[in-house]
Amino acid sequence: MKPAPFGYHAPADLDEALALLAELGPDAKVLAGGQSLVPVLNMRLANPAHLVDLNRVPGLDHVTVEDDAVVVGALVRHAALLSHSAARTAQPLLRQALRWVAHPAIRNRGTTVGSIVHADPSGEMPAILAVTDGSVRLRSARGERVVPASEFFVGPMESCVADDEIAVEARFGRFPTGTRTGFTEIARRHGDYALAGVALAVQVEEAGDAGSSDATGGGRIRSARAGYVSVSEVPGVLDLTPVLGGASLDDVRDQRLADAVAEAVAAHVDPVDDIHASADYRRHLAVVQTQRLLSSLTGAAAPDQEVSA
Repeated sequence: MKPAPFGYHAPADLDEALALLAELGPDAKVLAGGQSLVPVLNMRLANPAHLVDLNRVPGLDHVTVEDDAVVVGALVRHAALLSHSAARTAQPLLRQALRWVAHPAIRNRGTTVGSIVHADPSGEMPAILAVTDGSVRLRSARGERVVPASEFFVGPMESCVADDEIAVEARFGRFPTGTRTGFTEIARRHGDYALAGVALAVQVEEAGDAGSSDATGGGRIRSARAGYVSVSEVPGVLDLTPVLGGASLDDVRDQRLADAVAEAVAAHVDPVDDIHASADYRRHLAVVQTQRLLSSLTGAAAPDQEVSA
């Protein structure tokens, strides 16, 4: 299929792009990577009268590591962020999740901020923004605002970005030094939309930490939080600290604690039935993935564990 006719605009800078959006209003769509937008246009699920292409706008392709966040510009491709060593060290969840995003050809063109604005509950990056307590910086001809992840997503495939606004960057919060992180998902084929996925961040008192009282020399869990993919209308965060806080690493393997984690996850997620899987099956996957990933991150030799620096 082919998209309906539209006017094409290629602004040379951000001010010109913002002026165009202010003039065109709801008749315009912003184009960055296009890996979500173009298929929607081709299927005529959206018929904008104008496209405003940001790819000639300078200053939107930055990745900056700050003391409290990793800042990603609107034109940063998934592949570029995936290979950015400083971003990986500062926030390992970025790399861990980006490896699961679609296929290499799509990662080479698609943008991380665009994926967030698309607000697909099956997308990995909205969940990562949520679990890292991130935010999105929005610009318009009227001014600028920063929206936290908890307020950014308002429904499936729907964000709070106004018609005249551009999401110029996303900020992914950094965890305390030593936090163990991991991401996993289950799909029918690697790169397809996940049936369910989970991102996990666990802060553990390592041996020798002040206040550590674990006689085995392992450590105790200070905090734990999880974000989910494909099991709710908008990405949310499950704080597992009330369940896991103070537990030793050995306690995680206790069946009673595993059952408590399962109960918390099952109550938190809110999947729906669709042609790919039932709600009950998605809920089951979310529970099992959380338990397995938690066991992996708190084990002595976790194969896919990364630690925030």
